Amino acid sequence: MPELPKLSTAQVREWFSKLPLQDFAGKRVLVIIPDATRTAPLPLLFDALHSQLRPAVARLDMMVALGTHPPMSDAQMCKLLGIDEQERGRLFYQLGLFNHEWDRPERLLTIGTLTKQDTAEISGGLLSLDVPVQINSRISDYDILLVMGPVFPHEVVGFSGGNKYFFPGIGGPEILNFFHWLGALITNAGIIGVKDTPVRRVVDRAAAMIPQARRAITFVVAADGNLHGLYYGTPESAWNEAADLSNQIHIKRCEKPYQQVLSCAPPMYDELWVAGKCMYKLEPVVADGGELIIYAPHMHDISVTHGKLIEQVGYHVRDYFTSQWEKFKDFPWGVLAHSTHVRGSGTYVDGVETPRVRVTLASGIPREVCERINLGYRDPATIDVESFANREHEGVLLVRKAGEYLHRLAE
Repeated sequence: MPELPKLSTAQVREWFSKLPLQDFAGKRVLVIIPDATRTAPLPLLFDALHSQLRPAVARLDMMVALGTHPPMSDAQMCKLLGIDEQERGRLFYQLGLFNHEWDRPERLLTIGTLTKQDTAEISGGLLSLDVPVQINSRISDYDILLVMGPVFPHEVVGFSGGNKYFFPGIGGPEILNFFHWLGALITNAGIIGVKDTPVRRVVDRAAAMIPQARRAITFVVAADGNLHGLYYGTPESAWNEAADLSNQIHIKRCEKPYQQVLSCAPPMYDELWVAGKCMYKLEPVVADGGELIIYAPHMHDISVTHGKLIEQVGYHVRDYFTSQWEKFKDFPWGVLAHSTHVRGSGTYVDGVETPRVRVTLASGIPREVCERINLGYRDPATIDVESFANREHEGVLLVRKAGEYLHRLAE
């Protein structure tokens, strides 16, 4: 594949200068952005956007699409956007910076319902239930909602971005739990890196219920932070173009599976809830019976938000839950989905669970916790990362910054 062009800072600013300001003139605009668990050159993008929109709009604020991730402090949000402390009080004093608050019912607004008929149709009969569609109530204060976020292959929805910034980004827990479990039933292997998925249809249908105008700036960014594409339009159209480019950039095709993969979690993955991506994106190229090691010496938490529940449930293959549904159906389905995604595919027959691959944590999570949650343990101090390099011919793969590039076997 020929090398794709990279956008310079000047080209990015020129692109933003051509945004159709008539879409925003005189409007109250809420910009919805990712948190720090995504690679994104947000300081540049925010500055370019703010320079264009602020003179034209009645109001401009930012909301972090946390889903159920931990909230960010004002200082962390400023760092995310490249705003220094003095600028915050001088140039950006009017800018509202908000976290999504998924766990505060009073902060959620019900905008519709996905009916049993809807969910049965979208899921192909896998699930049939009424799902309330809730979103952060702050949207009522704005005329237009502008998503600004990257697109990557994604384990639950196929490709991230677009309307996913509304659901689960700033959505309520019911729809999150519903479509995460739907994705788990279909499996990571069946969804990741696929554009048209049942979960994407759920997200798009829910977003169509939002009364405000919706627009999106989507982009495709490499592991080194270089931008390869910027797109503007409806969340559906901008996402569609970005997903096509992500398919070219973020999917690496391997000729054969590997017996051992060292999947290095970057510092932005500071809990297993997000570092699980180091498994999701590499599971397709681990050989049957092989081992995937999530190497994350900096990681000490399973999940700040969901850790206690995950410790109760543990990490298991899908059929472990579906075969004992009465036992697990009252746990949050998003937690169950996360469990299956980290554990990967496998079987559960006559009470015996057989995962396809071994998943080992080499992190700050102690051995006794790993054993309790049904994952392998290895002391990260025993791992010399460089000893895994350049050994593909031996069936060993080193991925230095895992979690965003999908590896799959060549067709």
